[in-house]
Amino acid sequence: MVLRGVDPVLPPSVTSQARDLGPLESPLIWLTAAGAAVAVLAVTIALAHHRRFRRWGITGTAVLVLIAVITAVNTYVGYVRTPSDLGRLLERSGDAASAAGSLLTGDSDDGSGPTQAVAGKAPAGQSGERTEVLSLPDPAHAVPSGDNYVILPPGYSDPAQAHRRYPVVYLIHGYPFGGPTDWLTSGDAPGTLRSLEEAHVIEPMIVVSVDLTAGQPSVDWECLNVPGGPQLETYLAQTIVKGVDQRYRTLPDRGHRALGGMSGGGFGALNIGLHRLGEFGTLLIALPYDDLNDSVGILNGNQAAIAANTPRKYLQTMPFPQPISVMLAVGTGAPTDVATARRIAGDFHRRGQNAVVHAEHGFNHTWHTARATLPYLLAFADQNFRAAPKTS
Repeated sequence: MVLRGVDPVLPPSVTSQARDLGPLESPLIWLTAAGAAVAVLAVTIALAHHRRFRRWGITGTAVLVLIAVITAVNTYVGYVRTPSDLGRLLERSGDAASAAGSLLTGDSDDGSGPTQAVAGKAPAGQSGERTEVLSLPDPAHAVPSGDNYVILPPGYSDPAQAHRRYPVVYLIHGYPFGGPTDWLTSGDAPGTLRSLEEAHVIEPMIVVSVDLTAGQPSVDWECLNVPGGPQLETYLAQTIVKGVDQRYRTLPDRGHRALGGMSGGGFGALNIGLHRLGEFGTLLIALPYDDLNDSVGILNGNQAAIAANTPRKYLQTMPFPQPISVMLAVGTGAPTDVATARRIAGDFHRRGQNAVVHAEHGFNHTWHTARATLPYLLAFADQNFRAAPKTS
């Protein structure tokens, strides 16, 4: 059976919300800071003969210019939408300098498995969805920590729904400096789920924003099994999926399991999904690429590992004992992304697999595109979930 998901047509209430700018993305912020910098600089020049004022004026101008640059980049990238997003970024980064760096780059054990699986609650959503943090460290695969955010649908804890099971979408953050909170903040997955469910576009599902940082978010791991390093593909496909299936009421089969991501996480979803056809039936790729390019160094020149993790080469000849359905989402402002998505889709078509390209007008290779296309990606997954036979 070949899956035949199509590019969904969504109501304006969903699409407009996904495209809206958050309060900290407004261009008025950086324009105001830039205007203030110009004003302070002008006064400083006029009063340059006052040595003390000149020093303070130069410092103030530099600070305002820095604020203008950072907020202008944020307006373009769409990484920090709200004050709560900024708070989480500062908390994760430890200080303002690290937070600015994240923005400017915008993405005792027996050896047999993880030492523990601990779930904690994150703040509840506005319409009944709940987010939990599932901690899954896995020293056996060189993953010292992993806090995965599990968004549960409204009604999950209702006793009347106690026997209901749900499909699962796994989403991967970008690299470097990405993290598992990104799909909750920059990607606004909770808000997107809420709008899709309220518009009756999708049936309830569980969404998991996974942690593939291996405790080092500054490293460009690309979701790989790194020779001599963290085995992130194995960690996701085995440890995380198994942990989620054990703790939550999932439909534990490939037909009801989708894997997605943005940019580096999109590469990871494509590469892992192709390696693990038995685990994932749907792939959701935002801002796609299929070659390691500058990230190839993470494999330390291991040619076998490079070849095994370059979908651009192996996709064209690999067998598909099980069908897969893929959506590739891009912004029309990034022509390279558009061309790449179409080429990847063509490779899938030639292998007899379903692949759909969704192009969002006007956006680039940024979180704006990932957020604006997430409703389409989730609705596409829902199409395939509905078509798949339930195993339990």
